[in-house]
Amino acid sequence: MSIGQQFPSEWRSQSHTDPVSGVTVEQLTNHKGHSHHFYFTNPGWYDNDSRLLFSSDRYNCTNLYSLELATGVITQLTDLEQLPLPREVEFLRACVHADNNEAYFWHGYDLCALNLSSLEQRVLYTMPEGWDVSMNNATADGKYICASISEDMSDRFPVDLLRGYVGFRETWEAKPLSRVMRVAVDGSGAEVMWEENYWVGHVNTSPTQSHLLTFCHEGPWHLVDNRIWGLDMNNGAVWQIRPRDEEGETVGHEYWHADGIHISYHGQKANGYKFFGKVRYDNTDRQEYAFPHVTGHIHSNDFGLIVGDGGKVVRLWRWNGDGFDGPKVLARHGSSMHIQQTHAHPRFSPDGSYVVYTSDVSGYGNVYRVPVADFDGLPDAQD
Repeated sequence: MSIGQQFPSEWRSQSHTDPVSGVTVEQLTNHKGHSHHFYFTNPGWYDNDSRLLFSSDRYNCTNLYSLELATGVITQLTDLEQLPLPREVEFLRACVHADNNEAYFWHGYDLCALNLSSLEQRVLYTMPEGWDVSMNNATADGKYICASISEDMSDRFPVDLLRGYVGFRETWEAKPLSRVMRVAVDGSGAEVMWEENYWVGHVNTSPTQSHLLTFCHEGPWHLVDNRIWGLDMNNGAVWQIRPRDEEGETVGHEYWHADGIHISYHGQKANGYKFFGKVRYDNTDRQEYAFPHVTGHIHSNDFGLIVGDGGKVVRLWRWNGDGFDGPKVLARHGSSMHIQQTHAHPRFSPDGSYVVYTSDVSGYGNVYRVPVADFDGLPDAQD
């Protein structure tokens, strides 16, 4: 096992036809250990979208790998010391900035940058002891990595958020001191952009507006004071995005559209009515529509076509001008979603031509790719 080591394509000799939709599905990895792509808010494509970053457990270690999408050739990019909880090595929170040709991830207390050509690694920021990490994302101009850190609660009660959300509610109730950090990619230092006594997570930077990001108040969706928050790094302003309309209403799984202006999310009213919506980052131009059936994680490049992983299938919804048609079944992922690394987390490719997702239907987590088929020709979702 070594940095730069290459592995031959693990694609199955023949792509399989999905038993529900009839669409051809490609299995991109095939290893006796979990592999997965990044979290659905964190794109992993680079080199003109010809390569995809993914995490894989090989040789009893978790490391970062690159997949050449034309040939299937896999390259090992890191060789990291394995760490125990709560510092375990994982790449769900990692991100890439294609213009910088770098990937960014946490290793222990260190926020690291990895040059994707030379494979040289450097430390951009070291978190204080007694703190823990969440999602990190690059600003649109590639100058900064933004991430939230919070007081580590694992010495007070059991915490294992990747396997069964152990300590999830307890961490929310503890209201740990949290910070939104902005870390310079050139190594010149880090700044605290926001600080409060509330559990902060899911820092998502706008893909086009370098000064804007969203973060969330983490915890049970129906109990947090407000899920989605905006932050303008030019002036430090912080504001609620899509505030709760009624008691018991839930909103979450927020993400930026490719325009970097609009944010989408799904939610549910106290009476069970499910909806999907979008809103500008400044909390104007809010639009919400009925979104029936099981939703799961959701993603879209715009408001035209939405993908989700609810139940056991990857499903699509299509905007019709007044609401959404569907859901339709694109493929059956069949994943147990027993741990975060095997959640399907479907995401459209940058050009919208295919969806990438993770599933452990084979017994181990693997990465899959399925083309976006004709919506009208797909079967209806039954749940």
